[in-house]
Amino acid sequence: MERERLGSRLGFILLSAGCAIGVGNVWKFPWMVGQNGGGAFVCFYLLFLVIIGLPIMLVEFSLGRASRKSIAGLYQVLEKPGQKWHLHGSFALVANILLMMFYTSVSGWILYYFVNFLAGNMTGLTDAQSTELFPNMQSNPYIMVGFMAIVVVLGFFILSFGLQKGVERVTKYMMIVLLLLMIVLAVYGFTLSGAKEAITFYLKPDFSKINGSVVVAAMNQAFFTLSLGVGSMTIFGSYIGKERSLLGESVNILVLDTFVAIVAGLIVFPSCFTFDIEPSAGPKLLFVALARVFNKMPGGRWWGSLFFLFMFFAAMSTVIAVFENILACVREIKGWGRIKGCIICGIAILILSIPCALGYNLWADFKPFTSTSSVLDLEDFLVTNCLLPIGALWALLFCVSKKGWGFENFMNEVNTGKGLKIGKWLRPYMTYVLPAVIVIIFFIGIATFEFSDGFTIMGWVKELF
Repeated sequence: MERERLGSRLGFILLSAGCAIGVGNVWKFPWMVGQNGGGAFVCFYLLFLVIIGLPIMLVEFSLGRASRKSIAGLYQVLEKPGQKWHLHGSFALVANILLMMFYTSVSGWILYYFVNFLAGNMTGLTDAQSTELFPNMQSNPYIMVGFMAIVVVLGFFILSFGLQKGVERVTKYMMIVLLLLMIVLAVYGFTLSGAKEAITFYLKPDFSKINGSVVVAAMNQAFFTLSLGVGSMTIFGSYIGKERSLLGESVNILVLDTFVAIVAGLIVFPSCFTFDIEPSAGPKLLFVALARVFNKMPGGRWWGSLFFLFMFFAAMSTVIAVFENILACVREIKGWGRIKGCIICGIAILILSIPCALGYNLWADFKPFTSTSSVLDLEDFLVTNCLLPIGALWALLFCVSKKGWGFENFMNEVNTGKGLKIGKWLRPYMTYVLPAVIVIIFFIGIATFEFSDGFTIMGWVKELF
């Protein structure tokens, strides 16, 4: 099967950034900041993006470009005969699918809010009515499954047109519009009366609020927002040439991703502080709190429509990118054409996404962790706390180990082409320090996770001693 190629460098940067930029930036990042102390969390998040996110991104891009394969097939090209590194390929494919099993539902929520704001159904309501919109949506299985299905069908429909005419073209336009919408909304946020207080909370760190769980949350958010550890970036590395070095391209993508995350907070928090909305409202922050904000705001119907349109573009850029990764893996394994792969993969993802969509209504009695948890929380825990860091560690060790691909091969691939280079000085850090950091924070994340109401492994151990 002849390898498809992206049409331009800009297409690669925007497509890779689109994979990284998604609900992790515009939905999860603001409420994670709100729940984890504001500016101090932001500092640790930015630190982890550089010291963990950037090296792992280089790992994924280099593996993809060197092999010209997806995560499902690259190890067979690069590993030595008889080795078992390729087991990560199946692991990563499952992780990508599991990610989309709940990501499609969250994207469906965003689409539902956009449609209803545009139609004028979300304004002119009392606070109580506005607050009830989100639980009412979740309790309706037809809405939940229906809008999730629209996201899945739309994503694979775009993929069916091919890499350049479908994936690259649509994502480029979405990303450009997304960035313009963000700038407009952020400028408006600065005009609100609570902007000064919001920026102080958001960007002035208070390190007294830092504890182990905040540090772990920042690291996990860095992995989640960049879609690292499951080969989502590998596929785009396999589609590009060797004209540019990978460090420079990775830095460009990291800057774009960080810009979107930071500006998302500049949009959300001024609204919260202006209209007395608690910034630690959690996952419901954008859907409950901001719906009330736009309901009170002059011209709220149109500002709300713009905001949820921007959110939908961010979500769909990731959906399209991860769908492409899943499709490429399956096509390499099965040898299918793009259209056949889109149909079969689309049906499979649609079916597998139904449990999350029903987790708030018909299957609401299923509580995997706390009394307020759902199917989404189980899937999110498996991906964010387990599969992303384990997958990142596996790929990293393959690149730095003499029993794997080896650091020399990794460094040569990263440095091929014009642009920024890495040196051998990075080898001790990537071989010893970075794996240790990932392992330590992985175990802290498991130990501090609330598996049931008030119960964590860390808390249980403290009680024993």
